[in-house]
Amino acid sequence: MNTLFAAVFNSTSEIGFKGPTKSIDVKNDILYPVYFWAGIVAVIVIIIAGFFYVTSQGEAQNVVRAKNAILSAIIGLAIIMGAFVITKFVVGGL
Repeated sequence: MNTLFAAVFNSTSEIGFKGPTKSIDVKNDILYPVYFWAGIVAVIVIIIAGFFYVTSQGEAQNVVRAKNAILSAIIGLAIIMGAFVITKFVVGGL
């Protein structure tokens, strides 16, 4: 009975399934857009924090807050770039 069923359906595409999802599809469809938008957000945070730094007028609390935001955004950007490199290395090779 199992061989009869296997003979009727030669592949999963005949019954409506696309087949197995490749890791490259997941990388292109999910990970790259996440890395892109996270990088955009980090750059926007750096720009806004730079604006706050310039307009702080020497107030110590505002200067420290702006410097911490810039530092955090740069660290986040480094983490994003590291994750991107690891993804390229593991999934597709450099």
